[in-house]
Amino acid sequence: MPSAAERTRTLVQSTCSAVLVIPGLDGAGPYQLMPDARTVGSDGEVLMVFSAESPAARAATHAQDDELTAVLEITDVAPVSVPHRIRGRAWLSGWLTRVPDREAEPGRVILRLEVGEACVDDLWGAETVEAEDFVAAVADPLVEHEAELLQHLHAAHGAEVQGLRGLLGVRAEGPSGAGTAAVPVALDRFGLRVRFTGVRCFDARFDFPEPVKDVGGLRRAMHTLFDAVSSAPSGD
Repeated sequence: MPSAAERTRTLVQSTCSAVLVIPGLDGAGPYQLMPDARTVGSDGEVLMVFSAESPAARAATHAQDDELTAVLEITDVAPVSVPHRIRGRAWLSGWLTRVPDREAEPGRVILRLEVGEACVDDLWGAETVEAEDFVAAVADPLVEHEAELLQHLHAAHGAEVQGLRGLLGVRAEGPSGAGTAAVPVALDRFGLRVRFTGVRCFDARFDFPEPVKDVGGLRRAMHTLFDAVSSAPSGD
């Protein structure tokens, strides 16, 4: 399974929504504190693009050498329609500064969050993350494609995804109507998570034979997974 540091790094480098919280900054709505873009720098710092007139940019500029604390809150929402759609949240706290002499484009500035600590609460569970672990972690290789891949699986391979229930054995048994829908809710290099809904709602993980490195490897892993469904003995 991915480590807490890897999951946090993946969320930071994803397209999930994020809000920068600066204690003591009054009068700023959440929409004003949402970075236009973000990435992770070579030293593990989170780099964010803001309007030069935004409250966050002004606060970082006025702080200069003072330690301005801030928290980046990230909310991960499943890119497919499914019950309980929020998949997780992450919080990264640290010190905010403006990167001097660098503009992303005219009217935009780059702010730097030096991460002091982090925590994640997602489909894997809730864990804290040390700063050095976050710096050393690598985002999941599928992060840039996960949303479109899940949407494709849901739209074009619904029957195959539904068929994965046959691999669960007694776990899939339940009241009539349980598991009447199957939605691919999360995808990473280790496997696929499917949410079965109906009278009873539950998640199931389907691990790949080995972690995949790219989309090509994912295609082969998914073929292997679906082949396992077709070759599984029928419960009828």
